Amino acid sequence: MTTQVRKAVIPAAGLGTRFLPATKAQPKEMLPLVDTPAIQYVVEEAVGVGIRDILIITGRGKRSLEDHFDQSFELEHYLEAAGKRAELDQVRRIADMADIHYVRQGEPKGLGHAVSVSRQHVGDEPFVVMLGDDIMDPAVGVLAGMLSAYERHGRSVIALKAVDPSEISAYGCARVEPVEDNLVRVREIVEKPSPEEAPSNLAVMGRYVFTPALYGALARTSPGRGGEIQLTDAIELLLQDQEVYGYVFEKGRWDTGNKLDYLRATVELALRRPDLGPPFRKSLVELVSQLDEE
Repeated sequence: MTTQVRKAVIPAAGLGTRFLPATKAQPKEMLPLVDTPAIQYVVEEAVGVGIRDILIITGRGKRSLEDHFDQSFELEHYLEAAGKRAELDQVRRIADMADIHYVRQGEPKGLGHAVSVSRQHVGDEPFVVMLGDDIMDPAVGVLAGMLSAYERHGRSVIALKAVDPSEISAYGCARVEPVEDNLVRVREIVEKPSPEEAPSNLAVMGRYVFTPALYGALARTSPGRGGEIQLTDAIELLLQDQEVYGYVFEKGRWDTGNKLDYLRATVELALRRPDLGPPFRKSLVELVSQLDEE
């Protein structure tokens, strides 16, 4: 079995109910952060660590995802004729950045089920799962650190971040023991426990590096919380067969399925842009000053 991770799976079949009515007629993954759809940040993150074979799990009403990463001959012709070279290069780069494939989940049976439909594409290889709601700051290097841990240990690695105990019921939660800097060994993992039942305050974030053994665990996973096939439950079964590690990080993640985090991500990413940052910062300072005077 190869130890090089070449493939990424991005589940993007959810209905986006937390962002209604905006997601009634468009995928939540296509909501823009400044001028770039959220899912493009995820694809660029994969490409940034050398993964160009990407499978996106879609569902009904997600056709615009495919259109976004496809060539647009009419738009390219217009931009070329108008002499808009920078814009032309930008849209061509989107189509050329990776080899992107698509498969439909069919029914919304949970994250674990969504990952399971990638089996034929991934085959007997290790692979990355990247949730489209979670945007990671590439400068923090979470995915790169996880891949490095996989290369050293040859076992699955999940991303973990400490959260306030009051928030743990929104996440998978892991009981761990330390191994080395930023790396822990997972001893137990549970899906969305109450604060009283949580084994720790370490929440599972939306980045995973899996051995192909996960597919066997998914095949044995029964419907869990919400009547769905939970990826967390499959990881708990995987622990019976082989070790699972956790990569612990502290910052550089936005949950764009959460409205407040979506706004924060938009502001922070805009402030980092050389073309927008300085004037936008000035506008924010003026706005805060006006609000303080009211």
